[in-house]
Amino acid sequence: MQLADAANGSEYPYYPRELSWLAFNGRVLQEAADERNPPIERLRFLGIYSNNMDEFFRVRVADVKRRILLKKYQSSEQEDAETLLQEIQQQVLQLGARFNAIYLDIQLELRKHNIELIDNHKLTEVQSQWVKSYFRDEVIKHISPMILSGDEVKLSKALEDNTTYLMVEMTGSGKPEYAIVQVPTNELSRFIELPLYLNTRKKNGHYRRQILLLDDVIVHCIADLFSGFFEFDAIQAYSLKLTRDAEYNISDTLDQSLIDKMSKGIRQRLKSEPVRLVYDANMPEQMIKVLSKQLGTSSTDSLIPGSRYRNFKDFIGFPNIGHQSLEFTPLPPLRSPEFEHYATSFDAIRAGDILLHYPYHNFGYFTEWVRQASFDPKVTHIKMTMYRVAKHSRVIHSLLDAVRNGKKVTVVVELKARFDEENNINWARRMTEAGIQVVFGLTTLKIHSKLCLISRQEKGRPVHYGHIGTGNFNEKTARIYTDMSLFTCHPEITAEIDQVFEFIEYSYRPYQFNHLIVSPTWSRPRLTALIQREIDFAVSGRKAEILLKVNNLVDQQIIDLLYRASQAGVKIRIIVRGMCSLVPGISGKSQNIKIISVLDRFLEHSRIYVFHNGGETDVYLSSADWMTRNIDQRVEVGVPIYDVRLKQQVLDTLDIQWRDNVKARIIDAKQSNAYVKRGNKRSIRSQQQIYDYFARMTQRDSQTDSAEE
Repeated sequence: MQLADAANGSEYPYYPRELSWLAFNGRVLQEAADERNPPIERLRFLGIYSNNMDEFFRVRVADVKRRILLKKYQSSEQEDAETLLQEIQQQVLQLGARFNAIYLDIQLELRKHNIELIDNHKLTEVQSQWVKSYFRDEVIKHISPMILSGDEVKLSKALEDNTTYLMVEMTGSGKPEYAIVQVPTNELSRFIELPLYLNTRKKNGHYRRQILLLDDVIVHCIADLFSGFFEFDAIQAYSLKLTRDAEYNISDTLDQSLIDKMSKGIRQRLKSEPVRLVYDANMPEQMIKVLSKQLGTSSTDSLIPGSRYRNFKDFIGFPNIGHQSLEFTPLPPLRSPEFEHYATSFDAIRAGDILLHYPYHNFGYFTEWVRQASFDPKVTHIKMTMYRVAKHSRVIHSLLDAVRNGKKVTVVVELKARFDEENNINWARRMTEAGIQVVFGLTTLKIHSKLCLISRQEKGRPVHYGHIGTGNFNEKTARIYTDMSLFTCHPEITAEIDQVFEFIEYSYRPYQFNHLIVSPTWSRPRLTALIQREIDFAVSGRKAEILLKVNNLVDQQIIDLLYRASQAGVKIRIIVRGMCSLVPGISGKSQNIKIISVLDRFLEHSRIYVFHNGGETDVYLSSADWMTRNIDQRVEVGVPIYDVRLKQQVLDTLDIQWRDNVKARIIDAKQSNAYVKRGNKRSIRSQQQIYDYFARMTQRDSQTDSAEE
């Protein structure tokens, strides 16, 4: 792999973002391979890996294909795109082989715990009869095969994105017949546990729990599905899955509402250009030829042989039918002493800024704040941004209650939240019907900020209470994503939050932000100034440091500035979860830059910027990664932490993460994912250590309360 120089002739190297993303998913695969993780969790990491890979092909590979197919660029850049696609395909195959080996290893580990994943070839006769009965009673009613012999069948348009299919071949005396069968995972569980009484195999006096995938139920009964309609001597079926381009076009027809346009756009995605076909590696060559012809695959399509099963992302929800030790030990969400000490959420926030760290703290404090606002007689107006929310959202239900109680409610809905569009469209319709003012924001900008502003009348004047966070208002993801939420009634900050809502509705008006870092217009110059200030300190011989935690670091202008900061002597430490185009440790360019990545049971999602500032230390929380789209093409908000105590909390958690020597990987020039070496130091697993840090804080508070009583 060659490090690429920017097209603008930059002197600095960049690691290709697509290959960096594959390196990130390689770290997810490392978690699946890590025997320190419980076996069920390892299996779920394989599901996460698979889900990530789906999105990678739908978004990143689709983009590379568009560069080639649409011939947007000059010939030299087309060649680069083609080379990049080849490298992607090569690495995907290598990761796929590693995936298959890990899956086999986990299966062996599960067997030690009396759990067995079996296929239809391992069924006993009595189990076979039960499976056929289950197929007749529960499965067949959900299946309608697609016969490929008809000219009217356009397979490339008929197959839905990221759906598991079986390709069937029937052979006999005449011409082979082919069919496609969709595995009905929307109607039935993917994982079928066979009744224990059918299992005659015991281990240590216990029957082994056996799970058969729905795919194998259908394969086992495939002859029964087609008998009576086709004559055949032999029949076989193999799995496949098509991944399509995630981009979609929205027409400019004026007589359509935005919601209707978006709905059509999503339907279009289901039938958009294929970017990957994954099929069972055991599929016979003749079946592959028929499939390729039917789909009309081109040279740039990714035809990838894989394991027996497709849509492995379903394994994220693999059931634990064994002992609790097969999963991570639960970490009960901690209470917030600041909220607990007061009768209402508003009293608590008025007493001082509050910072919650999810999933270590309970997300319920946010939902409770909104619930209280829904009936509080003093509350007049609730404003909120909505990017990704839960399908059964308590937050939105509280907003609906607020309208019924006569409150004014404004919700900015981002309809273009990739892969959550349908959910957001449904909520937008429901909220509009209930009387909530739904704002769809700016057609050219995604609204990615995590804002909530609640206005109250207190002693005859309006008082604003604000929330700025790094994560979505989503009860589900708040249990598995690490994020931070700042609650404040700081008058200047809340006034600027109100300005952001105004900007979303009236972008043509002039605005000024002195505290918040707001994309798109005000973010880049502010970030540039903050980095440049550290460069100036370094040049003058003073201490200069930057500590950054982001999901992705790929904006070339910012990266160039970080290279220049390193050359000036600024010490830079970066914790990055996913893509990183900056290449650390290059003499004369980035020797002062160190980068690590932490992957563990929770998904690292918070974005934090720390600048030494001559000893004053500025700390910002933000919704924005350092990507061009987040800086220039979205509405993002970063907020400074002014409270000294809260600032120290953030710095303490970052310090713990930086010292992680269990789940931290070094991001080097090759992105080889080597673990940080522990040496003779004690083990530091940062996510557990951070939980313990806040648990001790909560315990000290409880002891103080007891002493006061």
